Parts: sequence; structure tokens; C-alpha cells
Amino acid sequence: MSPGSPLLATRFAARAAEAPDALAVVAAGEQVGYGELARRAAAVAARVAGERRIALLARSDADSLAVALGAMAAGTSLVLLHRHLTEQQLARVLRIAAPALVVTPASRTAALRPLGTPLRTPQELTRPAPAVAPPAAAPPAVAPPEGAAFPPPPDPAAELLVGLTSGTSGEPKLFVRDQASWATTLDRSDDAFDVGPGDRVAAPGALDHSHYFYGALHALTRGAAVDLRPLEESFAPGTATTHAYLVPTLAVRLAELLGERTYPALRELLSSAAPWPAQARNRLAQLAPGAAIAHFYGASELSFVALDATRDPAPPGSAGRPFAGVEVEIRDPGDGSPLPDGEQGVVHVRSDMLFSGYLTEQGLTGGPDSGGWATVGDLGTLRGGCLTLAGRASDTIISGGLNVEPAEVEAALAALPGVAAVACVALPDPRWGEIPVAVLIPAAPAPAAPAPAAPAPAAPAPAADLTAALPTRAEVRAHARATLPAPSRPHRVFALDALPLSPRGKLQRSELVAALQAGAAIELE
Repeated sequence: MSPGSPLLATRFAARAAEAPDALAVVAAGEQVGYGELARRAAAVAARVAGERRIALLARSDADSLAVALGAMAAGTSLVLLHRHLTEQQLARVLRIAAPALVVTPASRTAALRPLGTPLRTPQELTRPAPAVAPPAAAPPAVAPPEGAAFPPPPDPAAELLVGLTSGTSGEPKLFVRDQASWATTLDRSDDAFDVGPGDRVAAPGALDHSHYFYGALHALTRGAAVDLRPLEESFAPGTATTHAYLVPTLAVRLAELLGERTYPALRELLSSAAPWPAQARNRLAQLAPGAAIAHFYGASELSFVALDATRDPAPPGSAGRPFAGVEVEIRDPGDGSPLPDGEQGVVHVRSDMLFSGYLTEQGLTGGPDSGGWATVGDLGTLRGGCLTLAGRASDTIISGGLNVEPAEVEAALAALPGVAAVACVALPDPRWGEIPVAVLIPAAPAPAAPAPAAPAPAAPAPAADLTAALPTRAEVRAHARATLPAPSRPHRVFALDALPLSPRGKLQRSELVAALQAGAAIELE
């Protein structure tokens, strides 16, 4: 964080004070100005002041953003929940984070009430509440419009956000970001992206996805209007969207929506997760010829790491050059020593945008090492200052920008009758980037009574016999719906007679993917 760099809520308050009548949020059935959004956020800040944490199950609406802004202004950490959490996962997250309350849409209260944490709807917090007078010695706060006074800025080292990312076991990991790291991330966004007053920024994904959550909040610190509606509405004829946050699935969808219609208002496309399919990227470049495309590689724990932008394009296949203020080092997976240019190893990152650590039952663990370096286990190489990724040291699948843990899928499907073993791997997909697919190995039939020796070896069993003992695709999908969050449900299900294993019995995932792509497995019908 640069000396004197304002925190997120302070930046938003300043924008609201400068232009209270400017449009801040467009969502389903509502348009909210900066002054009104600031008043709602100030009401939230007054109500949650003094609480260590509150949790939010966000919707794509102005009140969810007001809850986030108000909590951040009050110095109350926000636990950003995800709609795809199972009941068991949600219970664990609430047990570890211990929020004072969960802010949730009214439609979810009945399902959440048994978990025991007090519940509030966003509207209950955004109603006007008496402002709390700051202590006499407190530094002066930026004053938003009348009736929307924010508290003084919190300590930059204070916890700002507890987000969720998947772990290797499939259980969510709770990562912590502080106020200063987000302020620095906002500074870097200001330098890298061209967003300002009068712009209209589309964030068409759910706000429980960090890509859209951050994009919406950054837009509000820049005086732009954020459009939370689906692409069909934010890019309808007659609209003037200038910026859009996308992932590969939505890049493909936007190209389909525009058809042959050009969109000259669009100046910048901001992308994360897997690289875009080349066809969608090329098509959008034709339909929005004035739009710069900025694809950034990073992680929830690392923030921005590398940028590939049309203004300064990286070589094909590269994730881009390190962001300003970011150091990238490739280390040997075995001994952790730095590797020379061009050699593949584990990507390590050092910057002032890193997370603080993981929140666990034992407190805060992990985080950057004593030298300030951190890694999420991605593999890659540095060559000529550009980072090229080679996959993940873990088996995590990223589908449509969401993490899928194969171990979670495998454990769930292993409970199906007739299944001896399960593997979950990723196959490339033009819309999702990659999709999780399941491979089932049928259980051996019970041994039959001894029979007289056959006069000649029996012919191999027909392929159809391989699936005879397995559940049908419909049965697998029904079981997945009952046991797995939506992003983790396999898109396709295959059968094989055996999984490729190493001499030590470890699944050879790359060999399995190659077998699937070669047509060696039977797809369940």
C-alpha cells in the first residue's frame, strides 16, 4: 500500500460526495445513485460497528454492495459466502469464521436458520440507522452526502475480507485479505485499467464470485456505474456498456449475443480464470474493434500476478508479464531453490497484494513466508520476463472460473452401487475453459461356481458388458445433484475397465485424459 493510499470505503465515500446524483448501480428492477448507495452503506456501518465479522450471501443487487461497503467502512470483516456451498460446508465455514450474523436474501432464511447464526436480510441493515459519532481523536472521515456519514477509516492492517477457495480435500479454504492489500490492488487496477466517471461497467456474474465482486467494487471507487444484470440486458441494443468483467463462458456468450451487431461503446474487456477460446477472442475483437482486452492471471490468495493486454501483448500461450509491483520466481518443486529462465517449476509470488493466511480452527495459518513469498502450487516457466503456466501442482479443475476438487467428486460418486473406483479429470471445453468429467470403473461380479475348463480362451467381453453393472447416466446425475455443489457435478460420465496407475498406485491423470480424448472409454447413456 502506497503511503497515504486511501482504503476502499474511503474512495467510495469520496466519489459519493463528489457526485451524489451520479448513477452507481443498475440491477434487476432498480437504478441507484451514489448518494443513495452511500446512505445505505452508512446505515449498515452504523449497525455492524464493533462486530469482528459478518457473513454475506450476496445477490446481484445494490443492497448486497451496500452491505459490503458498509462493513468495510466500519472495519468489520466481511465473510463472502458462496451459493454453491453444501449445508455441511456452510456449517464449517460459519464455525471457523464465527460471524456475528449472516446477511442473506429472505428466500434463504428458512434453510440457514438451523445453523444457529443470527440472520438478517440486506434490507434490514440498509434502512437508515443513527450514525455513531466518532471519537474526538479520530482522524476526519470523508463526508458523503447529508445523511450518509461514514465512520473514520479503519486500521489498514485490519482484516477486510474472508473469502472462500477450494482445498485439495474439497473443503472450502478461508483466505484472509486485509484493508491495505485491497487498497494496493485498487491502486494497481487504477493504473492498469481505464475506468472512470461516466463509464458503465458490466459485472454479469454472481457477486459471490470474487472476479465480479472485486470488479463491481473497483468500479464504485472510480465513480463509474456498475451494471449487475445478465449480459442479455447489459449489452442489449441501445445500451452503452464501456467495460465488462468476463470469464471464458461469458466471453463465448457475449460473442453469441452480439451476433453480427458491432458494439463501438465497449472500451475494455477484463478477463480472468482460464484463457479465452481463440475463436471468441477474435470474434469480440471484430465486434468491438475499439475494445482493449486485458486477461489477468492471479489467485484469490495472490491477487493480480500477470497481465496479458492488447496494449502490451504477451507471446501466444503466455499468461503475460508480472503486474507492476509483483515479483515472480520459479522454484524447484523438490528443494524450493530458484530455477533459471526457461525451466519449469512452482510459481512463487511476492507483492504487497498478498493474502494474510488461511483462517482455520487453529487460527490464522499459512500465508506468505518469512521472505514475503507465497504460492498456490501452480506450475510454470519464466522466459524473457513472461510467465507461461503449465498447469497446477494440485488436481484442481477450474470450470467457468469456479474451482472443482476432483477428490470431492470422486468421494461422492464412489458411493454409487456397482462402482469399484472413480476418477474425476478435466477435459477442455470452448465455453467453460475446462469441464469436470467422471470415469467409473465397474465392480467385479461376484465369483461364480467353478466350471469345467473351456476348450479355448473366451473372446473378450463386448464393450456393452462394461457398463452393465454401472448406474445409468441419469442415476449418476441424480446422485451428483444430491451430494455435490453445482460446479462440481460432472458434465460427462465415462466407463473404463481400469484406471491408469503408476507403479506406486497413483492415478495418472494425464494418461487418463489422453485415453478419453482418444475415444478409449465408453460414455454412459
